[in-house]
Amino acid sequence: MPEVNKVIINPFAHGKLALVQRIKIGLKLRHEKYNQVFVLPNSLKSAIIPLFSSIKLRTGFIGESRYIFLNDIYRLDKGLLPLMIDRFCALTSQGNKPDNISFPALTINKENQQQLAAKLNIDPAKPLIAFCPAAEFGPSKRWFPKHFAALANMLIRDGYQVIILGSNKDTAISSEIISLTKVKGIVDACGRTNLVDAVDLLDLAKYVVTNDSGLMHIACAVKSNVIAIYGSSSPDFTPPLSDKAIILQTRLACSPCFARTCRFEHYNCLRFITPDMVYEKIILNKIII
Repeated sequence: MPEVNKVIINPFAHGKLALVQRIKIGLKLRHEKYNQVFVLPNSLKSAIIPLFSSIKLRTGFIGESRYIFLNDIYRLDKGLLPLMIDRFCALTSQGNKPDNISFPALTINKENQQQLAAKLNIDPAKPLIAFCPAAEFGPSKRWFPKHFAALANMLIRDGYQVIILGSNKDTAISSEIISLTKVKGIVDACGRTNLVDAVDLLDLAKYVVTNDSGLMHIACAVKSNVIAIYGSSSPDFTPPLSDKAIILQTRLACSPCFARTCRFEHYNCLRFITPDMVYEKIILNKIII
């Protein structure tokens, strides 16, 4: 991403305070002499590092009463700023939504892409479909492995090649999909690539079938054709930021619930999105051999 010249890895698990560690990181950032920090989450703990970094301009929404931690602070109007991207970009414009917000874009390393294709035995003669079956949030955002497997059966039968992308934490999901698939032709890249590699591999895919996850947004940023499957979450807040994305969602009385697990234990919001529905979207959009 050409706008970014340095990345600092977040070492904290979701919800973890780790006050001393946050303070230490803030103190280390003083040497960078940054002019401004944008605090995107609304939590109190997310503003601790900026406070101790001595960055003069600390911008964010009030959130959890962060008056002491931030000094360039705005009140969030969710009605005027319904999307997450609207809210983040508003912080650069005195709390108001900018007139034009462009979609995020990622660049591709073609040399790395070719090396990955050779390493993973991706056949350049076959069109590639990428599956992103994981979602860190929880089961309520994960389309069923049996649905991914059924879709893979149909696609491979028609001459496609399928690759499963994810981290080493997602190998159980990819293994289940492969065990349920009746034909050969799936490349399991879970745990075999890093996030930068995933960017290049998603660019290779003719279509990306994905849950509402980080990889969904990456696929959009490399301009892939995306089929985004929504369960407990809502595209009304975090939609795929692309004009090449198709959203599949069931409008049930209980959804979107934004819960990690289904309180009714039926997961119908995901169950009713069938493999046939996804397959039809790929065929109707003429991604055929």
